[in-house]
Amino acid sequence: MLIWKRLLKVAMTASLVGSLAACGGGGGNSADHSQTGNSGNAAANTSNKQVKLRIMWWGSQDRHQATLAALDLYTENHPNITFEPEYSGMDGYLDKLSTQAAAKNAPDIVQLDPGWMPDWMSRNQLTPLTDVDVSKFDPKLLAGGSLDGQQYAVPLGSVAFGMIYDKAALDKLGIPTPANGWTWDDFFALAESSKSKLPEGQYFVKDYAANYFVYSAYQYAKGKGPVITDDGHFNIDRDTFIDWANHFDKLRKEGLVPPADVNTADKELDPQMDLMVSGKILFRYSFSNALTSWDSLKKGAYSLVTMPRAEQAGGWVKPSMYLAVTNDSKYQKEAIEFVNWFVNDPEAAKTLGTLRGIPANSDSAKILESSMSETDKGGLDMYNASAPDAQIWTAGAGGWTNFIDKDFPYVHDQLSFGKITPEQAFDQLKEASASYEN
Repeated sequence: MLIWKRLLKVAMTASLVGSLAACGGGGGNSADHSQTGNSGNAAANTSNKQVKLRIMWWGSQDRHQATLAALDLYTENHPNITFEPEYSGMDGYLDKLSTQAAAKNAPDIVQLDPGWMPDWMSRNQLTPLTDVDVSKFDPKLLAGGSLDGQQYAVPLGSVAFGMIYDKAALDKLGIPTPANGWTWDDFFALAESSKSKLPEGQYFVKDYAANYFVYSAYQYAKGKGPVITDDGHFNIDRDTFIDWANHFDKLRKEGLVPPADVNTADKELDPQMDLMVSGKILFRYSFSNALTSWDSLKKGAYSLVTMPRAEQAGGWVKPSMYLAVTNDSKYQKEAIEFVNWFVNDPEAAKTLGTLRGIPANSDSAKILESSMSETDKGGLDMYNASAPDAQIWTAGAGGWTNFIDKDFPYVHDQLSFGKITPEQAFDQLKEASASYEN
């Protein structure tokens, strides 16, 4: 089962994703509470004291605007609650948030990647969300945010892991578009067949020679299980990893992935720095909730497809992200009330839309389904195509964040720049894992 750790290069979201966390607070008098029209809300704060809650999240510009609108809506109904929002793309998010937490200055409410949950909960950095109504949430999605019977975070959405491609560019170049259920053999064959059609400076796919997430999908597809076991042990299959890295070594030599310096300059969903938005690559990994954000950068150009498979499915379905209240918050009651509103109120759901994935609250998902945009429906189609036999996601063992976020990228860069062989890359990862083993 997959131990998810946060994507390094998600300048939007990534939806989600990748990264500032969503903080918020809510409180108000009884009249304010009745205005929400949602019986699932926690009892409103009868105090009129002025409270400013820091809230932190990552995402695309669309997500920022929708979240800010939701904060304004909450303040409109709870005039004593205002917000100090902190938001950006994913780059540098975890470092910034971790620095604040270490200084006991974390925001009141934070948006967290599912893969970070074991560490945050085990370090006692979050407060239990006792008064948040989770009756409309799938227990499988709640599980990653709970520990020892306490719910420390609530899922905001559900997403599938797959690929996004530039359909407009493929059509123009005469390259066939992939179909849901395609295989890794199909993927590499399509790359080879595109070689004669790609103009100079355009490449088939980003270099994923040692990308933790895409390699995880490949190892799953080959039936070799997770890269790290749930009980905290290194589990990269040597032959499978070397086979994968050799595939990308071949693509690199044939000019089907960008040169290393171009590859490392990529910033996902950045209008200027994203390699797909700038037309330099045709394929990259993505999540089912991300299509709307991609479409905002180049209307009608992109489509989603399931992650390639082999003996098993490669992709997985998972919570898109969690919302939590930190132990540093001086206004935990107000913050918890806001979280309850954010994930349960129908008006909040309409304001936030699907920019964090299909809402994890089943009632909210039903509210939005009839009004979904074409891009939302595209994400839902990919999610539904992935779900029947998708890999099962779990938060996995704590303590491995740096292995995924630092050691893996370091090895990847060395491979991409041709400084080490696939065999040496495996040895480096295995050696690095020793300090994280339980």
